[in-house]
Amino acid sequence: MAMAATVSSSGITSSAFSRSVISSEPKVSQIGSLKLLDRVSLTTPMSLKKRSSVKPLNAEPKRNDSMVPLAATMVAQVAEEVVEAEDFAELAKKLENASPLEIMDKALEMFGNDIAIAFSGAEDVALIEYAHLTGRPYRVFSLDTGRLNPETYRFFDAVEKHYGIRIEYMFPDSVEVQGLVRSKGLFSFYEDGHQECCRVRKVRPLRRALKGLRAWITGQRKDQSPGTRSEIPVVQVDPVFGGLDGGAGSLVKWNPVANVEGSDVWSFLRTMDVPVNTLHATGYVSIGCEPCTRAVLPGQHEREGRWWWEDAKAKECGLHKGNIKENANVNGESKPVVEDIFKSENVVALSRQGIENLVKLENRKEPWIVVLYAPWCPFCQAMEASYDELADKLAGSGVKVAKFRADGEQKEFAKQELQLGSFPTILVFPKNSSRPIKYPSEKRDVDSLTSFLNLVR
Repeated sequence: MAMAATVSSSGITSSAFSRSVISSEPKVSQIGSLKLLDRVSLTTPMSLKKRSSVKPLNAEPKRNDSMVPLAATMVAQVAEEVVEAEDFAELAKKLENASPLEIMDKALEMFGNDIAIAFSGAEDVALIEYAHLTGRPYRVFSLDTGRLNPETYRFFDAVEKHYGIRIEYMFPDSVEVQGLVRSKGLFSFYEDGHQECCRVRKVRPLRRALKGLRAWITGQRKDQSPGTRSEIPVVQVDPVFGGLDGGAGSLVKWNPVANVEGSDVWSFLRTMDVPVNTLHATGYVSIGCEPCTRAVLPGQHEREGRWWWEDAKAKECGLHKGNIKENANVNGESKPVVEDIFKSENVVALSRQGIENLVKLENRKEPWIVVLYAPWCPFCQAMEASYDELADKLAGSGVKVAKFRADGEQKEFAKQELQLGSFPTILVFPKNSSRPIKYPSEKRDVDSLTSFLNLVR
């Protein structure tokens, strides 16, 4: 029997229910390299029956201006006992080596109807599969920004039908969206950054949703964004958002796949025959709004398909702002020293004075190709092997291959004088020409770079 309730303006209400689909089929205990929690049966345990009550609600409630049909996921239990306060830092240590299924089971056990899965319409569908495997009631919500790909909307529908659930959609405030678009246009984020648009379309709707919860579950992984997600724990007190009780420390954030690599997530999805977004088959890895998401090339990091016109370390929309370290400097780079890259003996390391002299030369004896980089940038790291190979290939050819570290104190100079937009930026300084030419493509393999160099050298 389908059930529905309401979503209040202050968040996803804790009285929200929908149909429960609990499998009695045992699942495999290990999928690829993902260790799953062994369960004798996935039927509803007696302990859950004793402390849960399912109150049937009208499948089609009368609507008015203050309510919309709740798309709550599974029948959420009405907890008759209060979850005791936990030391979540200590709990994170205990669960550090636990499987995603074990972590998911613990989260649902602790918070019942006061927790929900945040579903973006990408490979985080694995979270829903894990929740389904626990045999416990669960809820799912998603942020409909109004700018998603058509494929993502069709994927939402497929997921709802596959699991027999309803997703709780949260929408941005129409007045705020109208004000933003009328004053700055539809694509202002290409000019002044994505943060303002994300704040209106994603962050504020999320904040409203979380006000109705005591915990939420995300699909964050450490390998998704080395710049901002490399240290996320499997569970934490949310450092940014507040929950149902209000104030700091009132919301718990669970990251069940934090320690899982993307390839293992995909192995799990294929093994369990889970529906996936069709955009993945066309080269999309990280999927967000249509104007700010694109396919990536082989060898590129998945986050390079998001907000590609901005620096690698700015690639958080605000939903996970707490990932940005407090000890980062104004440019976003972490303070700890990282190992340098592009270490071929045929790559010339330019100082500030060296590249200034190169820029001033009007009649060079030989052409130069220079990469502006930051050693912490995952996209720079991804092209290190091909750039070193290019340098070795061009050794003795009359073409100089060089690098200039353009982060930190050099970043503003590089932006003003060297056309730096994001890392890495590649410049070719032709022979007998004072103006450098910026390499326009993101194909950074040896053949592509060589071809471009031959055209302009």
